[in-house]
Amino acid sequence: MDVDYDEDAPAAAAGRKAKGRGAAEDDRYAGKAGQFETLGGGDGEGGGPARSIEGWVIMASGVHEEAQEDDVFEAFAEHGDIKNLHLNLDRRTGFVKGYAFIEYETRQEAEAAVKGMDGQALLEQKLSVQWAFAKPGGRRRRK
Repeated sequence: MDVDYDEDAPAAAAGRKAKGRGAAEDDRYAGKAGQFETLGGGDGEGGGPARSIEGWVIMASGVHEEAQEDDVFEAFAEHGDIKNLHLNLDRRTGFVKGYAFIEYETRQEAEAAVKGMDGQALLEQKLSVQWAFAKPGGRRRRK
């Protein structure tokens, strides 16, 4: 059985767009590994909120176990355009675990949500809202 091997095949393949995960280089994140945009902690320690790759993420804890995604979305959408919302459920009970992650495009929207929603009630339960990601060395919140 004769098999023809085309020596120019790799060169021809280079002109085509590769398919599949990781096949093409995505220069959107090139050179950004481990780099975060941060707000100054105000205390000279260099801590503060850190930007994720795609946006600014805040965490709301104290979310009522019977809250629906729409309840959380409507409450936080008043402060800006929500890019992503994760409301994690307990597999065993099907109820909300008590926290949610909300992602905004801009730092200003996320800051407004942290300031505006921290301490507010959602379904008669008080929320605690803070930054989901922070650079080490910043002030930590203690209660």
